Amino acid sequence: MIATTDFKKGTRVEMDGQPWVVESVHSQSTGARGAQTLVKVRLRHILTGQISDRSLKAGEKYNEPDLRKLAAQYLYQAPEGDGTRYYFMATDTFEQFELTDREVGDDAALLLENLELKAIEYNGAIVGIELPQFVEMTVTDVEPGARGDTASGSVTTAAVTENGLKIQVPLFVKPGDRVRIDCATQAFKDRLAR
Repeated sequence: MIATTDFKKGTRVEMDGQPWVVESVHSQSTGARGAQTLVKVRLRHILTGQISDRSLKAGEKYNEPDLRKLAAQYLYQAPEGDGTRYYFMATDTFEQFELTDREVGDDAALLLENLELKAIEYNGAIVGIELPQFVEMTVTDVEPGARGDTASGSVTTAAVTENGLKIQVPLFVKPGDRVRIDCATQAFKDRLAR
């Protein structure tokens, strides 16, 4: 069982007998004394991709869906029609499987060749992926910082990683630097030693 107070982006939960993944969550406290705090969540159905916005009471508990996590590796992507297919390999059986844009979602921006991750299996079918906490990428382009940026409190600048992800980085990050990206927020974590 998982309580609504423990919900965060990526949490998987079963509601109405269906598997959902939390896309966003925030608490809303009502002004009246003794009133229940509400947890507003945006959910994405794991199988259909349907989005549902719900208001739940803080502390309500829900079951976790019967999902298995399998070790996998990202191989490559290929355009298909008006979308993209992403190809993966289960590292224990070497069987390949593919997922669509909808099934991969926002995580597509963090995929690099040979990235180790977890494949999510529901009722015998692969329905999604779970990335590690951090991924390492090389910065390919950094917007130059303007003179006086540090005095005004703006100590970050725009950068682009090797796979096209746009992030904000501190001014000391230069093209060619390796950085760690937090997969939950898709934000800069730190620069790796050379």
